[in-house]
Amino acid sequence: MLAALAVIMVLAIIFCVYKSIQAIRTMNSIEKMLDSAIKGDFNEKSFSEERFSKLESQFADYLKSSSLSALNVKNDRDKIKTLISDISHQTKTPIANLLLHSELLQESGLDDEQKESLDAITSEAEKLRFLVDALVKLSRLENGILSLDPRPDDLGRLLKEISVSMRKKAEAKGLYLNVTADSEQAAFDYKWTLEAVSNIVDNAIKYTEKGGIDIRFKSSEMFSCISIKDTGIGIAEEDIPRIFARFERLRSSRDKEGVGIGLYLSREIIRNEGGYIKVNSKMGEGSEFLIYLKKTV
Repeated sequence: MLAALAVIMVLAIIFCVYKSIQAIRTMNSIEKMLDSAIKGDFNEKSFSEERFSKLESQFADYLKSSSLSALNVKNDRDKIKTLISDISHQTKTPIANLLLHSELLQESGLDDEQKESLDAITSEAEKLRFLVDALVKLSRLENGILSLDPRPDDLGRLLKEISVSMRKKAEAKGLYLNVTADSEQAAFDYKWTLEAVSNIVDNAIKYTEKGGIDIRFKSSEMFSCISIKDTGIGIAEEDIPRIFARFERLRSSRDKEGVGIGLYLSREIIRNEGGYIKVNSKMGEGSEFLIYLKKTV
């Protein structure tokens, strides 16, 4: 009796040791497969029930599928990159020629009706140029072709540049543009953040008929905040989530120039820098766009 019990105990110990070794071997195998997948050099191998567990086979199938998906994504991005380059290249010259000939025609003796038609052509050509440029930038951001490079920099310098570039457009509408550009440090990509903030300021000028725009910094513990406040037509509370949608044009803005992509591009740029945009607005009382960028340590 004791001998039989001893044999059973020995067999149980052997079985436990065997299962433990098998589990360790399986985990080691899975770890190696995962390491290969992370490095991007995972390849399908022959798996047999004698050598590998069902878990290993399923995990290998998953990694194989993931590797193929990653390869397909890379191929698609390469195709998109080529397409974007072709669109940008093929449209740049025709649009530039349209604008050039429009300028030449402006200097010729046109009657009022012809001038009106020419102004419409120029406006639509400018809109087309902005649309193509914006779509190219968006596609590069969304497909990872172009990545932002946030670095410690002075937001005050950026606001001063915006003040210079936007002041003439504001004054042409009889608006003031007040910019308080104290030194403020944050982590941001200068070129792309300039694009994002300029789009929002341009939007403020577009939807303001009297008064003007105030741009200044607001204190925040974790973020550097740029406040862009206008005295324009304002935005209904229920419409605020919609203004950042691609190609979205609110009913109140249908009579204004634009293609409905500037704010979407601005949001994507700021989001890719680890920041965000907040909007406070009421109809008839103007709007305030708050751009939050990470402070530098």
